[in-house]
Amino acid sequence: MASPSPKFSPFQTAESREQSAEGELLLKHQHNALYLVVALGMIFLTLVVAVQPLYLSVVHGLARDNAGFVNANIQVITELVDLVLVGYLGYVSDRVGRVPLLVYGFLLSGITALIAPFDLSIAAFLGVNSLVVFYVVRVLMSVGGTMVWPQVATLSGDYSNVEDRPRQLANVGFMMAFGVTLVYAVLMQFAERAGLTVTMWLAALIALAGAWLSRRMLVETAQPREQISFPFQDVWELVKHKRGIRLSFLSALTSRNDMVIVGLFLMTWFIYFADLVTETTHAQAASRAGLVIGLLGVVVLVSIPVWGWLTIRIGRVPAMAIGLFLSALGFAAMGLVFNPFSWWILVPVFLIGVGQAGCILLPQTLVLDLAPDGIRGSVLGVFNTVGCFGVIFFLQVGGILFDWIGPTAPFIFTGVVNLLLFGYALAVMKLDADEGVSSRGEGLSSV
Repeated sequence: MASPSPKFSPFQTAESREQSAEGELLLKHQHNALYLVVALGMIFLTLVVAVQPLYLSVVHGLARDNAGFVNANIQVITELVDLVLVGYLGYVSDRVGRVPLLVYGFLLSGITALIAPFDLSIAAFLGVNSLVVFYVVRVLMSVGGTMVWPQVATLSGDYSNVEDRPRQLANVGFMMAFGVTLVYAVLMQFAERAGLTVTMWLAALIALAGAWLSRRMLVETAQPREQISFPFQDVWELVKHKRGIRLSFLSALTSRNDMVIVGLFLMTWFIYFADLVTETTHAQAASRAGLVIGLLGVVVLVSIPVWGWLTIRIGRVPAMAIGLFLSALGFAAMGLVFNPFSWWILVPVFLIGVGQAGCILLPQTLVLDLAPDGIRGSVLGVFNTVGCFGVIFFLQVGGILFDWIGPTAPFIFTGVVNLLLFGYALAVMKLDADEGVSSRGEGLSSV
């Protein structure tokens, strides 16, 4: 992508330099559309995960004894499918563009979400276990999501440059956090009041709206790259020679799965332990969990602009180290909570929210800074593949720990890993300081 001029930054391409003020307004309109697409995509992906434990409990009658394992297992299977596809889809986006993948991904997600509430009827017709049908539907939803979420990050890189990228990705992160907050604070209340079927269909309508908006409003700015195979060698050279890429990839192991861990296991904890510590129903417990997770989303929402400002002031790596430390502290503090319905749970939730805001924003910012324009989609594909590995690992281990040790064990385990990554970030900071490398956006090619 050509370097944008001051007038059109951060969206300008060679073609757009010749456009009038009317053209500049159109580009800003598309930029705002990207933010809305980000929110719609995050609402769909979060709502599907959030409603899953309640759906399996109420509709499928899943017992508490294996609730942690089954819920985690479904997520692991979807992540395995994502793992196979996400790297290749990043390469495809370099060849055919980001927008087509967004459109078809939203369509697939929306159609399968419409089918999901009929899984019992489909299972009866086919003569198979209803959980098998639910697994298949969830996998198809996840495939659609895998076509969507990496492309919004890649488009954010296409639409920005090194100087304004922290602010651009902070805006994107704000809309992601807004989507998560809206789901848990508002839309999960629909499950109790309007029913699970309405909630699933609402997710479908949101996905279909994302397909329409992507098709009508978004445009490509990166030049398609003619390449016949995935650029493994180019990506490997980046990993070998740029420690910033290595830190970003390692942070991807936890930055994506941490919010999945919170959403899935906190919701499961509330639902399946409600009758042990209180007299609330499962639907009421899910509503209470939604409020707690919604509060976490509000904290992320408020924190992300601060992280964007802090990144510009102190640099990518130092800000990432602070985020990892706060996240580790919050996850570890969950081990001190014995009753999820106690208001004391809000203390670690606050720390997790502040830390995760940085952990979501900063690894992507750094990897987009260091990824060459021509293979940006492929590098992001590998970045997201590493994230899938992290989700699979932490969900599988977390599900076992949840059932065998207790509901706080997955959080403590995640906190320990974040603390180790914090130590590695400190080591990278020391090497940068020894070599005089700036982490504010200058000289990043040498990081």
